[in-house]
Amino acid sequence: MDNKKAQRYEAVKWVLVFAIGVCTGLVGLFVDFFVRLFTQLKFQVVQSSVEECTEKGCLALSLLELLGFNLTFVFLASLLVLIQPVAAGSGIPEIKCYLNGVKVPGVVRLRTVVCKATGVLFSVAGGLFVGKEGPMIHSGAVVGAGLPQFQSISLRKIQFNFPYFRSDRDKRDFVSAGAAAGVAAAFGAPIGGTLFSLEEGSSFWNQGLTWKVLFCSMAATFTLNFFRSGIQFGSWGSFQLPGLLNFGEFKCSESDKKCHLWTAVDLGFFILMGIVGGLLGATFNCLNKRLAKYRMRNVHPKPKLVRVLESLLVSLTTTVTVFVASMVLGECRQMSSSRHSGNDTLSLQDISEDVNSSIKTFFCPNETYNDMATLFFNPQESAILQLFHQDGTFSPVTLSLFFLLYFLLSCWTYGISVPSGLFVPSLLCGAAFGRLVANLLKSYIGLDHIYSGTFALIGAAAFLGGVVRMTISLTVILIESTNEITYGLPIMITLMVAKWTGDFFNKGIYDIHVNLRGVPLLEWETEVEMDKLRASDIMEPNLTYVYPHTRIQSLVSILRTTVHHAFPVVTENRGNEREFMKGNQLISNNIKFKKSSILTRAGEQRKRSQSMKSYPSSELRNMCDEHIATEEPPEKEDLLQQMLERRYTPYPNLYPDQSPSEEWTMEERFRPLTFHGLILRSQLVTLLDRGVCYSESQSSASQPRLSHAEMSEDYPRYPDIHDLDLTLLNPRMIVDVTPYMNPSPFTVSPNTHVSQVFNLFRTMGLRHLPVVNAVGEVVGIITRHNLTHEFLQARLRQHYQTI
Repeated sequence: MDNKKAQRYEAVKWVLVFAIGVCTGLVGLFVDFFVRLFTQLKFQVVQSSVEECTEKGCLALSLLELLGFNLTFVFLASLLVLIQPVAAGSGIPEIKCYLNGVKVPGVVRLRTVVCKATGVLFSVAGGLFVGKEGPMIHSGAVVGAGLPQFQSISLRKIQFNFPYFRSDRDKRDFVSAGAAAGVAAAFGAPIGGTLFSLEEGSSFWNQGLTWKVLFCSMAATFTLNFFRSGIQFGSWGSFQLPGLLNFGEFKCSESDKKCHLWTAVDLGFFILMGIVGGLLGATFNCLNKRLAKYRMRNVHPKPKLVRVLESLLVSLTTTVTVFVASMVLGECRQMSSSRHSGNDTLSLQDISEDVNSSIKTFFCPNETYNDMATLFFNPQESAILQLFHQDGTFSPVTLSLFFLLYFLLSCWTYGISVPSGLFVPSLLCGAAFGRLVANLLKSYIGLDHIYSGTFALIGAAAFLGGVVRMTISLTVILIESTNEITYGLPIMITLMVAKWTGDFFNKGIYDIHVNLRGVPLLEWETEVEMDKLRASDIMEPNLTYVYPHTRIQSLVSILRTTVHHAFPVVTENRGNEREFMKGNQLISNNIKFKKSSILTRAGEQRKRSQSMKSYPSSELRNMCDEHIATEEPPEKEDLLQQMLERRYTPYPNLYPDQSPSEEWTMEERFRPLTFHGLILRSQLVTLLDRGVCYSESQSSASQPRLSHAEMSEDYPRYPDIHDLDLTLLNPRMIVDVTPYMNPSPFTVSPNTHVSQVFNLFRTMGLRHLPVVNAVGEVVGIITRHNLTHEFLQARLRQHYQTI
């Protein structure tokens, strides 16, 4: 690629990154609009019914109406998950795996984003304790993966000839940008989105990608802000609603001179709240893990209808609990006279409604409100704003009951077969905990100066941090959502303490679900103790390899009997190569390739010296013909040494047109192999599919050549070897793989420390890492499986046993 082409490539990338941000913002707008529409419809009907039935005594009818709405919505959400099972849950564990380098089937398909976005609006409108913010991250990632491809397996007939970005690395970069845009749209936090993508996902990162991801996040935030402000307020271009979740403005009442948002004394309480939040988060994760294991054993193996029934059962239980708690357990609290700050914030929720509309007065006389109904009978975002900004008090008993019910029901809900996020339920749960702490401090300790909204915010951060264990990105997301930079220190300290406390007991909720699925996720670094191991201790020595020139029958046999994604390209080391070259064109081609590709000092010196006119030719000839004195071989000590001594023993029965066999002896299986490069399964299948080969009577130069565009035309869904019709190909034909292999992949020495191997593999986004010894022979290969924590622990135990 020349400079002009590279500049065009970069320009197209910037345009696509902007388009991903805009599309993600529009997906967020779609979800928000319909959630708001369905929720308003539901609460208007049910609230009017409750008010009528309070006098007539027919509250059971109101409960049936609420059940009818909720069960219908949840049933629709479950049906969409049956169509695309990977759309269940928040999608963050799957995107985390994808950005880490693991392909989860179907996770970034068009059908997934349709089912996810539509399903989440039904599950949120259906009254389940789930949020729409987590699925926004998944939706953004799918947009990022699909938009630059300009094709979809769901829309096969729509084809664009778009030659750019036909590689896994480009696709992964766009998914990083899409995930960040999802966070930015959900919370109105473009910097937090960028940091989320960096902290939680991408294994390969650079400065240019950071800038593009931030640009994408900004595009998503301002697209959503522009349309929401226009639709809700009618003031197009005013930019008043930055994200789906808006925390409002934190400020003390002007009449209260003693009030401060927070003081240095409060930091001690915040640290204690962080510890409690970490313990609560660890408890939540432990319970949810047990539930997930139970589901994997007893629900998932059964017919799909059972999953729908489970979702309906959760919906039924949640609806009845919410209704009964609101009617029976609530207390009538006095409305505060000075509630302007709360009203200002609440009016942002919907200007068309009266500012007091989110206050519920069920069964309460004038000038009072039902505190439990105010929390339960509102959208979750409104309930969070009530806890953050409501100057009127909530009863400690109400807050305790609300926290307990919400904790248990949201734990049960996360993991059922509906699209569901965890951010908002955790924030609401934590906000109730924080508000409870503030009430207790005011009532029993007499700390009148404290601002309840700050404690609610810190409680929300503590509980959410204890559940998801994110630090950098979550701190910035919460600061951007509150629009209050002074909260930076308390939020950061609380999140750090919550993470450290929770990590003492178990992992974060997303890591737990990743582990339950058995995905080989790589952490940021290995444990220090692992440096007792070397590359030779963890590599896979049993190699399946191909030769530079291989018969079609051998390639087909290798591809059909293995599932490896890549194969080393090797040649054998033989002593009597001249004899082998006689009479066999295939072996002759392989040996010629080896001789031409191995760089010797004498040969390199000969090349350099050709331009040295004044150099005496006789001296040059003597120098080039000089052989390095061979060292005396060490004494034979063990079986391995004996094998190496017999390295040049010819194997006349083993030709390169034979694939590796189970019947081979140890000497045959582990004979020395000179390493020349790596070839991918997808490349071999493409070569076979397009009939790229030559006959034994011809030269390898007669083999047809494919361009890079032709080789990557089927990306990302290359044909399967079992589906190919190879009847027209002669199995004795030969394929020259050398023009298509990677001749210079990253390699490591057998003596390399595991930490170095891990860092190279993780930071460069590798899938295969050949282990090559000092004389250029491949001795093993390292894949992601060899670097997982469980595998390294097992090898470390073996290492200790052999010492």
